[in-house]
Amino acid sequence: MSAVKKGWVAVLIIMLLLVLDQALKIWIKTHMQLHENIRITSWFYIYFTENPGMAFGIEIIGKLFLTLFRIIVVFFFAYYLYKIIKDNYQFGYIVCVALIFSGAIGNIIDSVFYGVLFDHSMGQVATFMPEGGGYAEWLHGKVVDMFYFPLIDTVLPEWFPFWGGENFIFFRPIFNLADSSICVGVFILFICYRHTLSKSLSREEEEGKEKNVKKPV
Repeated sequence: MSAVKKGWVAVLIIMLLLVLDQALKIWIKTHMQLHENIRITSWFYIYFTENPGMAFGIEIIGKLFLTLFRIIVVFFFAYYLYKIIKDNYQFGYIVCVALIFSGAIGNIIDSVFYGVLFDHSMGQVATFMPEGGGYAEWLHGKVVDMFYFPLIDTVLPEWFPFWGGENFIFFRPIFNLADSSICVGVFILFICYRHTLSKSLSREEEEGKEKNVKKPV
């Protein structure tokens, strides 16, 4: 497959995932209250929650810094994706990077715009473009999460160290399609294309060193 065709496929994957991710998030935001859930099966729920931090609800750094950091990372991935397409890398490798890129873009859209476009969802269904303004400023929006898979929900036996007698749920984190896209892309990248990734990064480092070498006068 030519580099041009690989590029178009990568663009289609990115656009499709972005449309699906945002369509699902907007539907959740405009049809459900915060912490409301829809039971699909005993181990799969649509559970509406909002994540002010990183993937799977992790909070480590400030929201503004996190959003700006995500934007910088996305620019890096956009350049890297362009370069590996231009250099005609393996199709699967390009797809993995496209998955990571689309997932990052999907969550950035929430962080940048949702605080302004929607009002809060606590005890109410959010309104799109509310008259009184959104629930936050630009770059301070919360990421909408909805996939919840409590595959195991049980009480640990009393003899179990530290947590005996307590409720145990696996898998507890709630996530979205963008998170899934990033995780799948990273997982396949390291399992199937670890050598290609290492070679690519080494090549980038060598090119960076060559650019920094001053030419003789």
